[in-house]
Amino acid sequence: MRCIAVYSPKRVDSIERFFASGVLELQNKLGPVNWQFAPTKQFDPDDFENFLKLLPAKVQGKAIRHSMEVRHESFADAAFVKLLRKYKMVVVVAGDSKYPQIADVTAPFVYTRIVGTTEKQKSGYGKAALDRWTERARVWAAGGAPEDLDTFGPAPKTTTRDVFLYVISGYKVSNPAAAMGLVARIEKAKK
Repeated sequence: MRCIAVYSPKRVDSIERFFASGVLELQNKLGPVNWQFAPTKQFDPDDFENFLKLLPAKVQGKAIRHSMEVRHESFADAAFVKLLRKYKMVVVVAGDSKYPQIADVTAPFVYTRIVGTTEKQKSGYGKAALDRWTERARVWAAGGAPEDLDTFGPAPKTTTRDVFLYVISGYKVSNPAAAMGLVARIEKAKK
């Protein structure tokens, strides 16, 4: 579920309306809510914390997980990572994109959107890239943090965590093939 983050005096009402709009009808299929920010939105610690305070941990008894898709370089900051950890929310890892890749683990789950599919590759991504993203997902799921992505704070160790890995944008026609390639690699690793 992706939402565009709204910055206005009425944002409390907007958030309440969003959750009252039928989102909870997804029940157990509801994954993290992705709050997407415009590329022009810069990191302001006080303003951003005020936004995080508005996001409910539960709605009608259902736990809600939140992810922040920030697109401005100013978010590549240890203070941003610290805020997310404080509220147990995650930053979207914007894999293979022009936006900052902030791969800090800040909650008991990871949310990654890889956007580098191309027309040149039959499966959207080359074998090495699919292998690399599969390994990163495996490391995250096992409680670690991949060493080949940018982070801005120390990585907490946990035993396991959920990993949401989406293939989106890029050469959209190839996204399903790339996703199936990732699933096949993950299934093979389980055997």
